[in-house]
Parts: sequence; C-alpha cells; structure tokens
Amino acid sequence: MAGMGQTRINRLAYFYVMPALVVMAAVILWPFLYNVWISFSNMNLTHFRQPRFIGFRNYAAVLIDKSFWYFFFKTILWTGLNLFFHVTIGFLLAMILNKNIKGKSIFRTLLILPWAVPQYITALTWRGMFNSEYGAIPLLLERTFGWSVPWLTTEWGAFTACLITNVWLGFPFMMIIALGGLQSIPNELYEAADIDGASWLSKLKNITVPLLKPVMVPAITLGVIWTFNNFNVVWLVSNGGEPSDTTHILVSWVYKTGFTYFRLGYAAAFSMIIFTMLLLFSWSFIKKTKATEAIY
Repeated sequence: MAGMGQTRINRLAYFYVMPALVVMAAVILWPFLYNVWISFSNMNLTHFRQPRFIGFRNYAAVLIDKSFWYFFFKTILWTGLNLFFHVTIGFLLAMILNKNIKGKSIFRTLLILPWAVPQYITALTWRGMFNSEYGAIPLLLERTFGWSVPWLTTEWGAFTACLITNVWLGFPFMMIIALGGLQSIPNELYEAADIDGASWLSKLKNITVPLLKPVMVPAITLGVIWTFNNFNVVWLVSNGGEPSDTTHILVSWVYKTGFTYFRLGYAAAFSMIIFTMLLLFSWSFIKKTKATEAIY
C-alpha cells in the first residue's frame, strides 16, 4: 500500500510539473533544435520555403570569414574590459558598504538603480547623452576641458560609449553579490587576524578573497555570458553598429547578418559557434577555479 501511495504521489508531482516542461520545450528546446537544423541548411530568402541540407558549409564559411575573427577579438576586448570594471568597482563599493557608514541603506538603493532600470531605457538615455549636437557629455567635456570627442561618429568612440554604458549597467550586480558574500564571512576570522597582527592586505588575500570565491566565480561566469551576449547596449547605443558596421560584437553582428542580410543558415551556424564557445568557457572556468567544491 505504501508503494502504491508513493507511486500516486510521484504521478501527481509529474502532473503538476508537466505544464512547465511543455512551455520550456516550446520556447527553449524546440527553437534550439530548429536553429541547429537551420545551421546545416542553405536557408535564406531564396531558399526560405524549401531549404536543403548542406552539411558544415555554413560553419566553414563563418570560420574563414575575416569579419568573424575581427568581431571575435573585439568581443573578447569588450568582455574583458567590462568584467574588469564590473568586478573592480562592484567589489570596492561592496567593501565600503560593508562598513558601518551613515546612510548605508540609501547608498545601497541608489547604487542598485542602474541595474534595476530596464537596459533599453538606460542605453537610449546614454546614447542621447553621447550625441555630439545636444548630448550632455560632449558639451561638458568641450566647455570644461576644450575636448571635442567624436563619441558616436567613429568606431572606437562608439565602442567606448557602449563600454561606459555597460559598465554603468553592470557593476551593481557584482556589488550585490560581493556584498552578500562579505556579510557571510564571520567577524571572528578578522578579529583573530588582528590579534596575530595581520595587515589589511594579508586579511584580504587570506580571508576575504578565498571566502568570496564560491560566490564570485559563478557571478563572474554569468557576467561573462551576459556581457559576451549583450546585444541591447551595443545595438542601441551605436544605432545598429554605426558607423559603417564597425561597432559590433559577435552577437550584434550575427543579428544583423540574419535579420538584415537574411543569411539565415549562416547566422544560425554563427550563433551555434557562439553557444559552443560560451559553453566550453563556462565549464572549463568553473572546473579550473573549483568554485563549487564548497557546495558538495
């Protein structure tokens, strides 16, 4: 009887979970599998209704395309610079907020606002602020220092504008994660280190950083994936990769390839290569840093 009751409970659990599984299969699994099929086909405007299987031609075309490697290295630069500033600024602010300072709750609320506001609103706002005719930033730099910076009209000017915008958007997440990790570290460890005469740098190296590792490494992994695939900021701030499709990272270039030039099979293969790169990075990074060892 007990076994029958357990079986009945399990069936009921599967019944409750089934709608969620169906929705996930419809919006995640099926589009993913369909994208895999498209990546091996010649789908484009000419062969949209009846695409045929062409093997790995799209993948080969992506890997021998010079624009892929150019935007790949630019994406690596974009991701590295963003993560450096996200983690550095977030960690420093978390260290300050972890102290007993006046108005800590107010500062914490204000500092989280960039992350709480929807990305497209922030991106369009910063794009207006970088506008060379009426933007606040060019006018301020020109009137204060006499600098005339072509923010959105040159490749690296637009890239820098996107970078500043994304740093503004990204540091609050790292700050929250680091602050939560700092607050979980027992005070007794620092008190014992003070008794032993340890310096601030020694406490940071031997207590703070090792104990923050289990929470920061997964956060950094997520940060890499989000930043690597941050379509909104690059597309909206640079107005679709302007000037002349030079301000692109991989994800914005694959979008333009697929939905502006309608090279759908090529774009699908492109997206699968991006997916594979991020999957391999996430797996190897977490394994190498051993961040999840403390969980088991």
